[in-house]
Amino acid sequence: MKRRAFLTKGGVAGLGLSLPSAAVTSRSTAARSQQQEPYEPLGQTALTGAAEAVVGDNELVYVAATTGFEIVDVSDPAEPTVLTEERDIEIDDAPLTQILDLTVDGDRLIVAGPAETAGASDLFLGFRRYDVSDPAEPAPTGAFETGFHIHNCFLEGDRLFVVENMRNENRLVIFDVGGDEITRLGDWSLLDHEPGWRDIHWLGRYLHDVYVQDETAYLPCWNAGTYLLDVSESADPSVISHVADTTLEAQRELDGFRDGVYGLPGNDHYAAVDDDGDLMAVGREAWATGGAEPDHPGGIDLYDVSDPTEPVHRGSIDAPRTADESYRGGTWTTSHNFELRGGRLYSAWYRAGVQIHDVSDPTAPERLAWWRNPAETGFWTAQVVEPGETFIASSTAAIPNTSLEGALYTFPAEAGTQADPPSLQPPAEWLGDNDANETSGNESDDDTDSSPGFTGVAGVVGGSVALEWLRRRHGNVQD
Repeated sequence: MKRRAFLTKGGVAGLGLSLPSAAVTSRSTAARSQQQEPYEPLGQTALTGAAEAVVGDNELVYVAATTGFEIVDVSDPAEPTVLTEERDIEIDDAPLTQILDLTVDGDRLIVAGPAETAGASDLFLGFRRYDVSDPAEPAPTGAFETGFHIHNCFLEGDRLFVVENMRNENRLVIFDVGGDEITRLGDWSLLDHEPGWRDIHWLGRYLHDVYVQDETAYLPCWNAGTYLLDVSESADPSVISHVADTTLEAQRELDGFRDGVYGLPGNDHYAAVDDDGDLMAVGREAWATGGAEPDHPGGIDLYDVSDPTEPVHRGSIDAPRTADESYRGGTWTTSHNFELRGGRLYSAWYRAGVQIHDVSDPTAPERLAWWRNPAETGFWTAQVVEPGETFIASSTAAIPNTSLEGALYTFPAEAGTQADPPSLQPPAEWLGDNDANETSGNESDDDTDSSPGFTGVAGVVGGSVALEWLRRRHGNVQD
């Protein structure tokens, strides 16, 4: 990503670096015992509708599965075992569906939805709390109706952090989920903090996700950048600092909806920090739009936040490239979700697979492993199970014009090389019924109500297609 990164705490600017990746290092002894040459998954299991996956205690993985969730035991990474599958969730006779995110801490699980606004008039908008002390029998322990869709959320202890996005609001909301009754504690509004962003289409300032560690929340707000928020006082969160790859003025000058919402610069989609909170990664989910440079898929930028009041851009990891890099092309290679652990970045790149980078020197990130199978997989996230041993990655069907099925994969957390890796130049046999491939950069300019992130439920901005994906796979969603 060759671009200038704006680091703002009073308008400070720094120079973003574009650095090559290289395969390095040798295999660890622990990982070698699990892995035979060449580098490949250790195991997998099919999970219909799979989206976000999070690792909990006791080598359990919780997977948001669109119409519900699944809990998978990966203690034997060669044989991932589904312990429970919860589908067709109803609260007060309304379905809780379009579930693309969930979050777990200890024995408490939160399942939230719907992830999109379009077609949600008859759905339950909010979240349900579960006791998962017995993961084979998750027990509902309460629910909260928010009145807005929930694209992402994060649980830390008794506090649940939820993103709220509407046409007139982009807000972080904090709930207390520790007692018998779920209560709202406080919130923070992007538009109260920076009123000028009201001039920008709401999808161009969308608060897409939230990550919380040590009383700091990390909020990727699409083109408004990523905010570091002090949340030690739940009733009154405050801004620590801010990084951004574009400016409000630049966004005001754009001609159309498409370039600002689909294309670089900007598109802050996911942010997280390492174990010590000193290194922050910001993923920028983007596609080629046919507009001005940079006009290519978004990658991941690395920031030194050891002084959280003065973030410093240190390096970048570029997205893999392909022939048709448009949204509708279907060969998505942009960054999605990831995890930083032990000096390593474990990342998912949709059809471009999963990667491990050594980021102990963030000015020179080095790729250790890369595995892909674009004909069958589109990876949503990568999460560590045991550092130095295994990580998991969920593969999603939520990419337009493809026939990919959902699954959960386990991988060795080691360096390695895939034998005969498939090309990312898409052959016709794995494109599916993809008439849209005949166009490039013709993403919708409609003023829609669907969320960016663009995986939505079916990976498209149009909610009607999202609902059609649900109908096709489960037959239980009505107009």
